[in-house]
Amino acid sequence: MEALSPFHLIIILAVIVLLFGGKKIPEVMRGLGEGIRNFKDGMNAPHPSSPSANPPANPPAAAPTVPPTPAATEEKK
Repeated sequence: MEALSPFHLIIILAVIVLLFGGKKIPEVMRGLGEGIRNFKDGMNAPHPSSPSANPPANPPAAAPTVPPTPAATEEKK
């Protein structure tokens, strides 16, 4: 079996244009590009079962802040 000749490729492109129409082809290609991009992003995202993807269950508590005493605020006046 021989490889596709340029004549075969022209026939395939003509059939695609007839099936989808000239206006629909850019939309189909845009959707295909977005699908590929989403797939690549999904492949690079951390897996939910990996330890780095799961945040700690109990984050460390921040030190409590102490409000200033009334005497300290009166001295500033």
